[in-house]
Amino acid sequence: MAAARTPLETVAAAAEGALRALEGGFAAISVWEREAGRLRVLVNAGELAAGEERFPGDEWYPVHDFPEIAEFLHEEWVGGQPRAWVDTAADTGPTAHRRRAAALRERGRGCCVVAPLVLHGRAWGELYVARPAGAPVFDATDVDFATVLAAVTAAGVAQTERLEEVRRLAFTDPLTGLANRRAVDVRLEEAVERHQAEGVVVSLVVCDLNGLKHVNDTLGHAVGDRLLERFGSLLSLCGARLPGALAARLGGDEFCLLAVGPAADEVVQVASELCRRAGELELGEGVACGVASTGDPIGAVRSARRLFRLADAAQYRAKGARAAEPVVAGRAGGVEDPVVRMADRPPVPVAAERRIFRGREA
Repeated sequence: MAAARTPLETVAAAAEGALRALEGGFAAISVWEREAGRLRVLVNAGELAAGEERFPGDEWYPVHDFPEIAEFLHEEWVGGQPRAWVDTAADTGPTAHRRRAAALRERGRGCCVVAPLVLHGRAWGELYVARPAGAPVFDATDVDFATVLAAVTAAGVAQTERLEEVRRLAFTDPLTGLANRRAVDVRLEEAVERHQAEGVVVSLVVCDLNGLKHVNDTLGHAVGDRLLERFGSLLSLCGARLPGALAARLGGDEFCLLAVGPAADEVVQVASELCRRAGELELGEGVACGVASTGDPIGAVRSARRLFRLADAAQYRAKGARAAEPVVAGRAGGVEDPVVRMADRPPVPVAAERRIFRGREA
């Protein structure tokens, strides 16, 4: 790994090394793309099954099929290296495990050991090594060895990633690992251009995390950051149900989800799930969600700014009503919807805004 010249060469060396060390028939390394809510395969090594490629161009799996990667970090990994685990083709456990067991059988493999890769205290991806059907099942010693190999791999990846840190930080929120406001602005401009040229549906979900200030004031900012990270993971998991969606933290307690292609109803369903799951978090007071989609009767969307203002106005209405469900622009009267009218009204001059705010204070 130390001799590798590119990030892809680094993970390829790690996969080949793990394949030999664990006496497997196949190995792969995947990265958790948080903003897209998916595990994307970077490299496959060893005996490839039908449809598998050495360096796949577009092989990925929704992260909600692998909840250990997303959830264990927050519940069990704090303060230590996460342990690997074994799945077998005969697994009859929870739904996610049965799905992985079926994938093993489909590819002629009997068992696999999966070791999470952790960088800077956050799940980065996974190391996966499988043996063919009929070969000995990985045992406890193999699990311990895979855990160590994952730590070595993560160290090598970290060294390579330093070379790309400047580029990554330019478009990534450092606390949650999601995309940042700059990334949203760029992607939203491109999406609206596609909408105008091709008619593709563009939807934006804007979220405001309720109760963060209270958590910071009563439990401290470290706990508040923990809440932001937990919600960021939820946003990534829910967003994974919308192919190609971008999950982002806009700043402070504001997040968003940008979807290009899925129907408006699909986006609203995901936003509803996000509201429900956010309300079940052990901290905070749920989330206020606003949705704006070109698939709804909101009038012409000729700029990214208008779609953002519509989603933000819907979120503002949801927060004021303490709504448990998302507020969707245009669904309470089309262009006469109070949310749409609020978004389209002329901006209030700063001086006037201050007078209004002082009047409310009085």
